[in-house]
Amino acid sequence: MAAPSKLVGETLGHYKILEQIGAGGMGVVYRARDNKLGREVALKVLPEDVAHDRERMGRFEREAQVLALLNHPNIAAIHGLEESTSARALVMELVEGQTLAERIAAGPLALEEALANTPTKRALFTGI
Repeated sequence: MAAPSKLVGETLGHYKILEQIGAGGMGVVYRARDNKLGREVALKVLPEDVAHDRERMGRFEREAQVLALLNHPNIAAIHGLEESTSARALVMELVEGQTLAERIAAGPLALEEALANTPTKRALFTGI
């Protein structure tokens, strides 16, 4: 499997990898172009050590299944799984904007901002 940083410019399935936009313990996230549907998506590509670890692969697959069941404006939609001889990836909706880490680093949320980002805002004030 290619090293994550070397995937930029490569194609995974019908997704052209454009740039790395994030990284964490369970993978590297890339902006990619869906060549079939003409849209940009996020690809969460598993590191090689994860791809060969049965327990971590199980966690990755469960994450994909859970995301596929969810439909919420504050959760990126999953479009599918992509697997090739070079990588395994979760294909997700590309959400532009600050990362959670960037927003947290900017300081505490004002109550109004926090409530504006939750679908339960109305329920909190009306008891619905």
